Amino acid sequence: MTPTLVQGLAGLGAGALLGSAYLGALWWTVRRLPAARRPGLLLVASLAVRLTLLLGGLGWVADGRWPVLAAGVVGFVLVRTVLVRRWGPAAATGRAA
Repeated sequence: MTPTLVQGLAGLGAGALLGSAYLGALWWTVRRLPAARRPGLLLVASLAVRLTLLLGGLGWVADGRWPVLAAGVVGFVLVRTVLVRRWGPAAATGRAA
């Protein structure tokens, strides 16, 4: 395997892992909004933490290499697509997508 391919696969895996964490934290936040005393603050704080971790993680993995960053973004989008298809509104209501 060439170093570029290995770096791209590492970026893809990192993007998938960071995407899972980001979307998992979003799911956690949305489930707690109805019971929150200050839902606006919870939503904004969660967004700030999630974006900081996602962008910082992707930036750290990419380290200035655009192909690795692009692979990380692709990994994030793939995880998002899978999770939306699996647990999206159509899945929750039992309707076909």
